[in-house]
Amino acid sequence: MKMRKIMNSMEVKAGNVVIGGNFPIVIQTMCNTHTSDVEASVSQCIRLYEAGAQLIRLTVPSLAQVENLKQIKDELRSRDIDTPLVADVHFSSEIAIAAAEVVEKVRINPGNFHKDHEQARAQFARLVQVCKENGTAIRIGLNHGSLGERITGLYGNTPLAMKEAVMEWLKMCVENDFYNVVVSLKASNTYVMTEAYRLLAKEMQETGIVFPLHLGVTEAGNGDGGRIKSAVGISALLSEGIGDTIRVSLTEDPANELPVAAYLADRYGHRLHSSMVSLKLEGKKATATYAAPSKERLLLDFACDFGKRLLDKELDEVELCGTYMHDGEEQILDGSSYAEYLVDELMQAARRRFYRPEYIACPGCGRTMYNLEKTFEEVKRRTAHLKGTVIAVMGCIVNGPGEMADADWGYVGEGNGKVSIYKGKSPVLKHVPEAEAIDRLLELIKADD
Repeated sequence: MKMRKIMNSMEVKAGNVVIGGNFPIVIQTMCNTHTSDVEASVSQCIRLYEAGAQLIRLTVPSLAQVENLKQIKDELRSRDIDTPLVADVHFSSEIAIAAAEVVEKVRINPGNFHKDHEQARAQFARLVQVCKENGTAIRIGLNHGSLGERITGLYGNTPLAMKEAVMEWLKMCVENDFYNVVVSLKASNTYVMTEAYRLLAKEMQETGIVFPLHLGVTEAGNGDGGRIKSAVGISALLSEGIGDTIRVSLTEDPANELPVAAYLADRYGHRLHSSMVSLKLEGKKATATYAAPSKERLLLDFACDFGKRLLDKELDEVELCGTYMHDGEEQILDGSSYAEYLVDELMQAARRRFYRPEYIACPGCGRTMYNLEKTFEEVKRRTAHLKGTVIAVMGCIVNGPGEMADADWGYVGEGNGKVSIYKGKSPVLKHVPEAEAIDRLLELIKADD
């Protein structure tokens, strides 16, 4: 059913799902199982399908796992689950080419596709040919932390650099007469993320070739903070008509991402409205009154109502009033500690005021070789006093150090029970046993202070 005009973008087909054009926003997530564990991956895909995922992504770190991917797809199809699968490929163009024969969509990261630009062009042409033959879509998925040296040398580590890097690849799509393409420019910094997408949307409109956009705040973390941060970045763009498919990246069970994504798709598909009942403006201060049906709705409504205004500096301050329902009882917001907490979280997500450390944490996937969710919670507990410090907890070397480019300190899993600890972009300790790694991180931070 066609419901929504989205920035005049083209329609892209990934199996039985259409992304872009007038079609509704598509919601997706990613497995955190090891793709080589076919049984676990199939089981999780079924759970995600039942939870409403319209696309499901799995990591493919080796050629051997392309065969596992085929087994997963065959098992799902035998159960009449036809949700399109996406292969997540980073460092090997050969894996991307092989996976394109198996799944409905392949995600490649331009910054990791091939170090030599001319070799990258040649390999991309090969990939495109396989995709044409198999009806496979491509996502050109660039992340802020994986910009190549050539691009950063020209434009710096900026939203402009992200836009320019992606435009090079979109021009290659046009040269190869291939348009079954979705694009993303993710960052953990909501300002960088929204500015990069806005720049790209503007340039695509000017060229007259508008590819659909996949939105997400990468490495958003978990809990309320991860949800608010994701909602701020994604809603700021959806409210401007930018965005065709979304993934909310949380360091939690991937099924937990889908209710947040569904909320955003419903709200900006005009099927859901905010629970705010009144708004008073005094200069750059807003006082908002809500009658929210639940704690979860209050959090998301508040983030979407004011995230963009704070990001764009239309407002400097927000006061939260009214009520919300929780456990069957009406809760009062006026002057409450919970209202103050939500305002603090929103200001932090919009990068206007930092009241606690800023955390960058990937959601985890089949490349993660340790208990990421448990470790992240422990890092948060033991670093909560470090206001304003940016700390990254990353599942593997693919996401760290590149994706934690903004971090002061980083905890990066190596596999085999070992961890690397980074200061900025440089590893200062390697092969640290997991049992000691948080202690060593805290010792380094203390010594540096």
